[in-house]
Amino acid sequence: MFKLPRLLPALLLAFCLPVQANWHLDGESSRLSFITGKNGDTAEVHRFLVLHGSVDRQGVAGLRIEMDSVSSGIPLRDERMRDDLFDVGRFAEAQVQAQLDLRPINDLADGAQIELRLPVTVTLRGQSHNYDALLLATRLDQRRFQVVTLEPLVLRAEDFGLLPGLETLRKFAKLKSINPSVPVNAVLIFNAR
Repeated sequence: MFKLPRLLPALLLAFCLPVQANWHLDGESSRLSFITGKNGDTAEVHRFLVLHGSVDRQGVAGLRIEMDSVSSGIPLRDERMRDDLFDVGRFAEAQVQAQLDLRPINDLADGAQIELRLPVTVTLRGQSHNYDALLLATRLDQRRFQVVTLEPLVLRAEDFGLLPGLETLRKFAKLKSINPSVPVNAVLIFNAR
């Protein structure tokens, strides 16, 4: 027979675990996509297939994007983006870093949401730039939460030394133009461990 005095501390510990846990990205359920524009009137959606990330107990959040996992639906274009634009031989990953206050997220009831505006640092091709991100965090259950961009982050090619690579892609594809500003959207699912 269970004794309440022994059972109560165990139950309290179980409820506290997610608050004390590190959060790890569920790469299979998460998505990072970006939109490119060409010739002034054509837009296409691309994504990265391999993502890694975590949020530690102090709220330090990090997302790593494997740049060779870019997927446009056209293998030759993917190869050109990997080699000519992202230079994955030298810069295999991009990173996004932020500092979160976990208390509002941990205090959410299952299914509840909170808007967060926070600075994030994006590092791509060895160059870092800061952005002000508007995010929506949703507590899915005791062991999972979701973070989505409410507004896309608009990255400028010139900030990351991507203009020469864009010009190479433009010439190869025989395009009039490629938009140097790229909106990026994310849907990220984190699990407690």
